[in-house]
Amino acid sequence: MKGQQTRATILDAALGLAANMGLEGLSIGALAEVTHMSKSGVFAHFGSREELQISVIREYHVKFEEDVFFPSMREARGLPRLKALFDRWMRRVSMEIDSGCIYISGAVEFDDRPGPVRDALATMVRAWQEALERAIRLAVAEGHLRADTDPQQMLFEVHGLILALHHDARFLRNPVAVERVRAGFDRVVSYYATPAGIQSLSGAPRSAKPARKSRG
Repeated sequence: MKGQQTRATILDAALGLAANMGLEGLSIGALAEVTHMSKSGVFAHFGSREELQISVIREYHVKFEEDVFFPSMREARGLPRLKALFDRWMRRVSMEIDSGCIYISGAVEFDDRPGPVRDALATMVRAWQEALERAIRLAVAEGHLRADTDPQQMLFEVHGLILALHHDARFLRNPVAVERVRAGFDRVVSYYATPAGIQSLSGAPRSAKPARKSRG
């Protein structure tokens, strides 16, 4: 138990370092200094800098799920759940403006660097995208999105909004970036949504079998 607690303490410190300095900024030495441990003590828990980076990616993913994914699963299937996923994702990214999202900053660091760290990061990002795509497909099945909705295209558009938020809020310090992302999401939803989907977000009672909106 003591070993697990020590490892958890090290990982918390490593997450803080990675958020501010990037995954490449992580080192056994820097972590030993922050945690007031010996280098050999930190090394004993991870074995290498690469394993430390991978462990941080996995821990970030766990916390991301706790903050974004699991609370959203309590929402009703369809657009309410999809909107909850997006809202919590947007909120988390906006709170990370001063530190940085490891998913996004890590992609910049490792986009052209093959290896176990890049593989671990890509696996976690794909897992999150697959969860969003499932939510979109469920919204189609619930009649909240048009039957001809391309889930991967909608996912691409929604993901692009988060990337724009991170760029404009963190790099350009645009004070209205969050508001623009909210407006962008509403516009994407309005394009794909059916009347029943719009009702599901407004809390209005749903009719028995709403007509689907045509593309034209």
